[in-house]
Amino acid sequence: MPYSWTSPAPSPDSQVLRLWPHQSLPPKGYAAFILGTFSLVLIPLFTLLGSVLLWGILPFVLLAIGGVWYALDRSHRNAQILEVLTLTGERAHLVRHDPKGTVQEWDCNRYWAEPRMHETDGPVPHYVTLKGAGREVEIGAFLSEEERVALYHDLVRALRR
Repeated sequence: MPYSWTSPAPSPDSQVLRLWPHQSLPPKGYAAFILGTFSLVLIPLFTLLGSVLLWGILPFVLLAIGGVWYALDRSHRNAQILEVLTLTGERAHLVRHDPKGTVQEWDCNRYWAEPRMHETDGPVPHYVTLKGAGREVEIGAFLSEEERVALYHDLVRALRR
């Protein structure tokens, strides 16, 4: 699961939930994929060594490799999202760190914090939100459908304590 609950040591009654998008391609896999793609694309070019055609095809091959590199890098940067929900005895505090570096915060009295699941009304199926303090904020929209359902049930249990 791309989220985890922890309890800070000084305050055992508080809980911290950290959520992040699933990263299916680790850094070593990223490097291996780029190297493998580059190697496989170079194989047909060996037949063109010493030919004028090599210089006509080489820029397009390098452009294709650069495009794959850019797309993977952009995908990795867009997945740099972190949401942290801190539940203390009286407060519920949600902080979202976006890939662009912006930080969004939501704070509410824990008693009034209410998790909601919008099964079909949200931008994704089983859309989970937290409502309180006159606002409704999304949480875990980047998770898979099964993970959002599990998250909702975890939030209901955690907020009842």
